[in-house]
Amino acid sequence: MHLSECDRLALLTPRKGKLRVVIDTDTYNEIDDQFALVHALLSPERMEVEALYAAPFMNETCSEPGRGMELSYQEILALLERLGISHHGLVHRGATNYVGPDKVAVKAPAIDDLVARARKGSPDNPLYVIAIGAISNVASALLAAPDIVDRVVVVWLGGHAIDWQHQVEFNLQQDVGGTQVLFDCGVPLVLVPCEGVTSILHSTVPEIERYVEPFGEIGKFLAMRFKGYSDDHIGWAKEIWDMGAVAWALDPDWAPSVLMPTPVLTNEMRYSTDRSRHLMRYVGSINRNAIMQDFIRKLAAHS
Repeated sequence: MHLSECDRLALLTPRKGKLRVVIDTDTYNEIDDQFALVHALLSPERMEVEALYAAPFMNETCSEPGRGMELSYQEILALLERLGISHHGLVHRGATNYVGPDKVAVKAPAIDDLVARARKGSPDNPLYVIAIGAISNVASALLAAPDIVDRVVVVWLGGHAIDWQHQVEFNLQQDVGGTQVLFDCGVPLVLVPCEGVTSILHSTVPEIERYVEPFGEIGKFLAMRFKGYSDDHIGWAKEIWDMGAVAWALDPDWAPSVLMPTPVLTNEMRYSTDRSRHLMRYVGSINRNAIMQDFIRKLAAHS
């Protein structure tokens, strides 16, 4: 489906009031998805979180993307239990494989749910898809149902800063073909990079122990995940990358952005520039303190 640049820019304009939101997440892969999910779920004044989707991933401890998706699904359930939120009808299993270089949609309950929810939206009330993992679920939905392109805004944390020397970043390299679909299909996109942008969004063990761990079962769980990421905490700080994507949706002033042509992603995971390409919104910096302060206050209030 063709979307005019005027209509795309209207969708990319930050909105006031409550947003319809779904979150696509490889929750078990790292420790940042957990913080991002909790921040979103504790922000009902801004976000109506309609669904959570488990995304596939592979890493040094998980050799199959389907296994990564299932571990992420179970991690979402663990988070919701500690928040006292029912998972019934809220959490959906995603793809067990990637879109890949053939750019063929895969099938999964999460993808069907995303298409159905997007079709209930409109250009005046779009569905915000916050994606903080491999983009396979979202790309599959866009391939299977191109008619939703004018009813969604995709906020994706992936790749590095636009002028970084390469784009070998975890979320992007998991599914290069899926990322190319995202960049090429014309869907309104807010791109939130990792190195060079959200790499400033980090915390330390003393901060987590003082301001997160005391606050209920969810605080203990987040602290456990954070501290368990490294055996050596001396002089150590850990990025909480994924909070940047949720932050843009919560308050665009926390993640200042500009409009620019969507890059061309090569098969070698580098960006090429074509100034005639459709525009996207590009987050170029992060207000780390404002984001963490809001998160901590909401966590304390919840407990």
